[in-house]
Amino acid sequence: MHQPKRQPESVEGNLPVFVFPTELIFYADDQSTHKQVLTLYNPYEFALKFKVLCTTPNKYVVADAAGAVKPQCCVDIVIRHRDVRACHYGVIDKFRLQVSEQSQRKALGRKEVVATLLPSAKEQQKDEEEKRIKEHLTESLFFEQSFQQENRTVSSGPSLLTVFLGVVCIAALMLPTLGDVESLVPLYLHLTVNQKLVAAYILGLITMAILRT
Repeated sequence: MHQPKRQPESVEGNLPVFVFPTELIFYADDQSTHKQVLTLYNPYEFALKFKVLCTTPNKYVVADAAGAVKPQCCVDIVIRHRDVRACHYGVIDKFRLQVSEQSQRKALGRKEVVATLLPSAKEQQKDEEEKRIKEHLTESLFFEQSFQQENRTVSSGPSLLTVFLGVVCIAALMLPTLGDVESLVPLYLHLTVNQKLVAAYILGLITMAILRT
């Protein structure tokens, strides 16, 4: 059985429109940028007709400002800037791509693309490079401050291992010395004088480390 062709179900103005790029940048000192190409994609199962509108049509020439794009195909739209003057530097213009079904007039979807004329590509690259450097310095400063805060947090007090070693050394010094026969502590817990000297030396190092922190 032959199935009827699927029709768009979106209400007026809600159909997603896929255009690349979404921003056009023209450079006055680079004539190769005076011509830009917009690509309109149609991922749907039905054909679309399109129309390109502009807020300042006297500044641009749009080749094929209206046409159709087949299902699951794309079409290129060439836009030329024909009024490259210093008074237009930095001015943001807008193009609107309006699509509809071929058998209807109402727009199913719209997409706006901004266009800007800049004096020089080199100046733009310089500004972008300065911006990247500033961002890099900001990130470096942030990580350095975070690292310093972590170090202060870590060094704010002795570690558990240091405290444990200190307790062990104190306990060792409190144990009886080998040869003390009057002690009630078992003989295997009696330490020699040299062992106690080592414990006292380690305890001194731990005390100095704790005082420095």
